[in-house]
Amino acid sequence: MGNRAAKTALFDAFARAAKALASGRRIELLDVLANGERTVEALAGEVDLSVANTSQHLQILRQAGLISSRREGTSVHYRLAGPEVFELWRTLRSLAASRLAEVERLAAAYLGSRDELEPVTREELARRLQDGDLVVLDVRPATEYAAGHLPGAVSIPVGELRRRLAELPADREIVAYCRGPYCAFAHEAVGLLREEGYAARRLEDGLPEWQAAGLAVTGT
Repeated sequence: MGNRAAKTALFDAFARAAKALASGRRIELLDVLANGERTVEALAGEVDLSVANTSQHLQILRQAGLISSRREGTSVHYRLAGPEVFELWRTLRSLAASRLAEVERLAAAYLGSRDELEPVTREELARRLQDGDLVVLDVRPATEYAAGHLPGAVSIPVGELRRRLAELPADREIVAYCRGPYCAFAHEAVGLLREEGYAARRLEDGLPEWQAAGLAVTGT
């Protein structure tokens, strides 16, 4: 029979990863990093925390083996340690959505009614990309687009969309996508486009899910 102390230490090691996820802000950091590496300063701006606080959260994630880093000059860039980290986050949110009634209520409060925007499935979009009968619009920050995007996607960050509407054809359907199913950028973009008379829908999830499904990504 195995050593009890060794088994205890083993399961405590498993718990380190779970403990690292025991913060909504750290999970939010993983959600951002699933779309490409970022500096601590950029991450702090994304999650609305101080650089010092963000750095502390990142160190906990790094110590648990969930993220890694590289130095470039005076800047440190963080990224997910591997695709299994994104799968862990996706499994966690799916479990929470299926077991906690408050998740759907909170998502509706944040995003509005998601079904009203007629989401496009990955399968449908992959098929229609081959036909070339639509415009795919990436409304994430430009740095995330540069790190990787759907083939042929046009980059217009959601904050620039209103003043750049003339860059989009009025006679083709537009499918907007962002970071994932709980990202507000695509919802906001579709709402704006429809107000301006465009035929617009959103992708059901985002770039990380598209990539995890083995579909082509440009720029990685």
